[in-house]
Amino acid sequence: MDAFAESLGINATTLVVITLSAFLGAVVQGAIGFGLNLIVAPTIAAFVPEALPAAAIILALPMTLGSAAREFSHIDRSAILWTTVGRLPGIAVGLWIVIRLDAEALATATGGMVLFAVVMSMSSPRIPITPATQAAAGWLGGVMGTSSSIGGPPLALLYQHSPGPVVRSTLGAAFLVGTGFSFGALLVAGEVQALHWKMGGAMVPAVLAGLFVSRALHGFLDRGWLRTCVLGLCGLAGLAVALEGLAD
Repeated sequence: MDAFAESLGINATTLVVITLSAFLGAVVQGAIGFGLNLIVAPTIAAFVPEALPAAAIILALPMTLGSAAREFSHIDRSAILWTTVGRLPGIAVGLWIVIRLDAEALATATGGMVLFAVVMSMSSPRIPITPATQAAAGWLGGVMGTSSSIGGPPLALLYQHSPGPVVRSTLGAAFLVGTGFSFGALLVAGEVQALHWKMGGAMVPAVLAGLFVSRALHGFLDRGWLRTCVLGLCGLAGLAVALEGLAD
């Protein structure tokens, strides 16, 4: 483990911390529909900011696939179409941000986006679910997801009043499509390197384990208690990452 951690530019303890954050994030997302990269991205940004956003997007792919497949019959299929329509131009904006910013500036941007995402997720207005709002959520998710790997909150906010199975499966399917596009854009732009593959791939077992555990927690977590606690912790993490980026 020490040798692998050193190849990532971190020590074994830091690798364990990032792995645990991937597990916890997968438990949360598997239970409420989003949250993996709200937890993982700030953790990676604090220790290996140059691994973002590609590493976090890589480890999100099996998470979103598993979430969509587990409750497949409950997917709101119209959301897949319209969020994708909105996400494509959002990906272009997010890709421009990645190309223009260095690692420290991207860490600052990631922290700011986490804080913004937390505020969005903790508010509770009932927004009508229409093609226009689905496309708008897709666009904002594309910008955030491509530039910081945190693209879930806009769509989660839109569906927050829907039944749990609909939220989890719809967000999982929409994120799978959108994350695939974001990852493809980063590949084409040459923004996916060996470090990203190694970091993202190393977290996949923890993500799959978290997805498995989350199934037993649906009833409890759907009542919102852990979600509130996690968002609060993510807000603090996002603030810390943003301040660290500014200090650098």
